[in-house]
Amino acid sequence: MKYHDPLKTILSQGCQYWDHEEMCPAARRVFDKAMRCRTSDLGAEVYSSENQELIVYHTCKSRACPSCGYRANVQWLRERWAALPDALYKGITFTMPDLLWLFFRDNPSLARALPAIAAEVIRAQVDVRHGLRVGVIAILHTFNGRLDFNSHVHTMVTGGGLHGSSELWVPRVYYDHDRLMRAWRKAVIALLRAALRAGVLRQELTTDQMNDLLTHLERCWWSINIQSFEDKRHFLQYAGRYVRRPPIAQRRITCIGEGTVRFWYKDKKLRRRRIEVQCSLEEFIDRWVQHIPGCYQHTVRSFGLFSPRALGQTSAAIFKLLRQTRMPRPKRRRWAESIKRDFGHDPLLDRKGTRMRWVGRLKAKALR
Repeated sequence: MKYHDPLKTILSQGCQYWDHEEMCPAARRVFDKAMRCRTSDLGAEVYSSENQELIVYHTCKSRACPSCGYRANVQWLRERWAALPDALYKGITFTMPDLLWLFFRDNPSLARALPAIAAEVIRAQVDVRHGLRVGVIAILHTFNGRLDFNSHVHTMVTGGGLHGSSELWVPRVYYDHDRLMRAWRKAVIALLRAALRAGVLRQELTTDQMNDLLTHLERCWWSINIQSFEDKRHFLQYAGRYVRRPPIAQRRITCIGEGTVRFWYKDKKLRRRRIEVQCSLEEFIDRWVQHIPGCYQHTVRSFGLFSPRALGQTSAAIFKLLRQTRMPRPKRRRWAESIKRDFGHDPLLDRKGTRMRWVGRLKAKALR
């Protein structure tokens, strides 16, 4: 069954499970904003012509809103497309055994450190072995198809690098899979051991049990996936699906019943396209909440040649070495331009084809 706005329907029916003081403040805020999206609560812009008046309610720009997340994704992709050179890229995914997922779920500060660890692992390998500087975009990804907490990091890395002494661009760099895996495993285990020694690791095991578990995982194989992309388009399109949107696409929600939600996911290991999952409204919201970052916390970070400081210092030189022209940063599209682009009609034309003009603004109500 298709629903007009299933995630909003779930938030409305399950309001008692998230709209209370014990709920995580960041989650409660984004859910509240998503519920008010395109309503009079957020205010509106008023357009008018001789034939018609149009009230356009403001959007929420919340991480829990699919439509606002889509617009944010589009803008992020446009900005990255303009800022990055068109060259060979590597997509390196750093995962960990499922025995560690709950530790990072219960210790968000440790999860936030994972992108920096992944970037440092990459930087150390290319610096020591090749003497190069590379650009890294690291995305902390915390969910899988079932909405379980599954902490891993997707990185976009330049396939080449800037030589430290000659300042020449080396077009291709070899990334050793086993070296990356061992360095990533060592760094993550070291992070957990340091938190355990400092007494700040939230977990239910005893200290001896935790040390035994980490010792065991030090000898296990951790999955690292390396892909090559001939240009930046493929990785950006893949990463953009997870940067700003909710952790589940609305099309995957098949049924919203009396206190239950049913959705499907794709199991890559079993090679099955649709596996149905049914859970209660409360459980679905709990699964959703654990993937919402705190206020002012970013899931996408840039390092090396892509760090904010380095972009200002070396970006022009890299584009010159690659004989490319850097595009200016694209301006954010106005809402009417986005509607016209995505749906093929101009919302500011009235029923007789006359263009409406802005005439005023309705004030928003105070949020929590």
